[in-house]
Amino acid sequence: MNLSTQFCGIKLKSPLILASGILGVTGANLATVAKAGAGAVTTKSIWLKRHEGHPNPTVLNLGNGNLINAVGLPHGGIEEAKEEITNFRKLSKAPLFASIVAGKIEEFIQVAEKVAELKPDLIEVNISCPNVEDELGRPFACDIKLAGFATQAVKKAAGKIPISIKLSPNVNNLGEIAKAVESAGANAITAINTVGPGMVIDVETRQPILANKVGGLSGPAIRPIAIKCIYDIFKAVKIPILGMGGITNGRDAIEMILAGATLIGIGSAITDEGVEIFGKINKEIAEWCKLHGVKNLNELVGTVGK
Repeated sequence: MNLSTQFCGIKLKSPLILASGILGVTGANLATVAKAGAGAVTTKSIWLKRHEGHPNPTVLNLGNGNLINAVGLPHGGIEEAKEEITNFRKLSKAPLFASIVAGKIEEFIQVAEKVAELKPDLIEVNISCPNVEDELGRPFACDIKLAGFATQAVKKAAGKIPISIKLSPNVNNLGEIAKAVESAGANAITAINTVGPGMVIDVETRQPILANKVGGLSGPAIRPIAIKCIYDIFKAVKIPILGMGGITNGRDAIEMILAGATLIGIGSAITDEGVEIFGKINKEIAEWCKLHGVKNLNELVGTVGK
């Protein structure tokens, strides 16, 4: 079966996307993921200037594919991004999504302008990371007005490049926030970011294990939350959704598509299974579709209950 699809006018050979934050550090890593079967790859979140992130330990494997992390979005800044995106373009023709992050609206404008000059296929706007709250304050994604302001600012700075706003599950009005970013000019929505922040305590030392004390939860444990969030967003907006959160196999991906996602982000599962997971899930999706007489994945998007 042909798994090719389109998203914001971008042609992809597969609906599977490398999520931001996993293997997106170098151009070579991104190219390796694309070769393994990803329809597009997403960079780590790009800051305007170097950002150190949090001290170790930053990631804890909870077992069964679940992680809690407080990496803190480390990145070398726009010059590093320019170098790695240039390297990727030399190695691969796959679509590239550039994730951007900032602490203020003005900084979002500046980084969006600089990243737009690198001509990514899409700019993903990370306004929802839950493990930098102490550093940056409440994420923009948790406030309707701020989410709208950030979207409008980045959209203007990005020019003709489509933007996808990455939203948080840690709110009780996700549909309203999705509508707000759509009205402000978003071309798509990415959902969800990690759940939390959460905490894990070492009972022997009686201390939090992560140096940052708290972090965001990812992996299969959050998939039901992601599915519900995507379902709510799909009902609220008309723009497409890049869904993610706990996907480990083809059935998980189909479930998320039924909830309303057009594309599927793969992140934490790579920790256990490596980049080969893209080929595996592509195969499982194709097998499921053949078994159920589905010729085009677009037939399934948002059809839960129908």
